[in-house]
Amino acid sequence: MKLLLDANLSWRLINYLESYFPESQHVRDISLQYPASDVAIWAFARENNFVIVTNDEDFLHLLLQKGFPPKVVLLKTGNQSSKFIQETLMRRKPDIESLVASTEYGLLEIYG
Repeated sequence: MKLLLDANLSWRLINYLESYFPESQHVRDISLQYPASDVAIWAFARENNFVIVTNDEDFLHLLLQKGFPPKVVLLKTGNQSSKFIQETLMRRKPDIESLVASTEYGLLEIYG
């Protein structure tokens, strides 16, 4: 299960999450011009089997318009530290795995 962290999340999270979510990346480290548009990120995630992790509701709108894949984890945690985001994602790994396995759902909202 590969996560693609949006630009609104710290790239430093990848170092902490790699043992829980191997092959995950931050949008600054993929083959898109940085900063990439949401549509470009969406297309990259779809083509490369990533789950987008963001706190940007623009990806919710793309999901509603285009369907999935890719699937989206929408963090509704407000302004929190990277450590808080890291711990939240690790704690919610079973829910993220359920999202990935689902043929019915394309969105997981995580509240903090």
